[in-house]
Amino acid sequence: MKIIVTGGAGFIGSHLSSRLIKEGHQVLIIDELHPYYSVERKKRQLEMIKHAGEFSFYHKSLIHHEGEVRDLFHLFKPDTVIHLAAIPGVPNSILVPNEYVDYDIKATINALRFAGEAGAKQFIFASSSSVYGDQQNIPLKESMANGTAVSPYAAAKYGAEAFCHAYSTIYDYQVSILRFFTVYGPWGRPDMAITKFIKQLMADQEIVIFGSRTARDYTYIDDCVSGIISAFQQKDQYAIFNIGSGSPILIEELIEQLRGFFPGMRVKHDDFRQGDVQSTWADISKAKGELGFHPSMSFTDGLSRTIEWAKAHAKEI
Repeated sequence: MKIIVTGGAGFIGSHLSSRLIKEGHQVLIIDELHPYYSVERKKRQLEMIKHAGEFSFYHKSLIHHEGEVRDLFHLFKPDTVIHLAAIPGVPNSILVPNEYVDYDIKATINALRFAGEAGAKQFIFASSSSVYGDQQNIPLKESMANGTAVSPYAAAKYGAEAFCHAYSTIYDYQVSILRFFTVYGPWGRPDMAITKFIKQLMADQEIVIFGSRTARDYTYIDDCVSGIISAFQQKDQYAIFNIGSGSPILIEELIEQLRGFFPGMRVKHDDFRQGDVQSTWADISKAKGELGFHPSMSFTDGLSRTIEWAKAHAKEI
């Protein structure tokens, strides 16, 4: 297939693009290289994709280069658009909420419009477990998102989902919304807890835990990519799927597993951060039944692989 990946230079996007290229798809990446985190890291991830094979890359913004990006869509004529481009991060969204309206909603609207105008048959949107709000210690079914967002980031993702539904009716293409649950692994975003903790521990620094008894449904990057690709099998006009492991990990368990690799680790406990949620837990029965999605990486093995990568790439983490 001919596939456009927006945000393809990012953590998930670079892994996904590499996999798509290896499977024989024709891939066009559009990425602004937003400085939310290191632009040099994103350039390194683009270099990594080259090992998979040939692809096209355009350093363009979905909101600042509308005309040029529209032309790219029309010239390439994608079968599928996978829209990953966004600004992530709950704490940052509280500081600069209007940027999340621009990059997580307006950019999504443009991607939806351009996909429809170019005749795409399918649009896959990367949403987030944040849209569920703070529903604690229960498996979250897709129907349980009710608009009770607790951060601007979550609100922006939930709003973008509504636009996805609107444009699926306007352009009559198939829309798959994938709600990702705390993706981690090699080349993980430096602001994410696991990547940040590993970097700090490698430098013999104290790590800070916000809140107590928190839990996250950690999803290894390879399983996340498999979940995205499984969405090609989606049969409905519009559908939402959780992409997670289905097994939440308590913060205490994460600390103990990290201690096995860093016995001298020092931990400081701090107050719960505004905008965070106490727990996330993906009910993945729908993705299993309808997409054949079956995550295979255990948290122990995934964490071990991530630490192994970090030690081999200490200057880049």
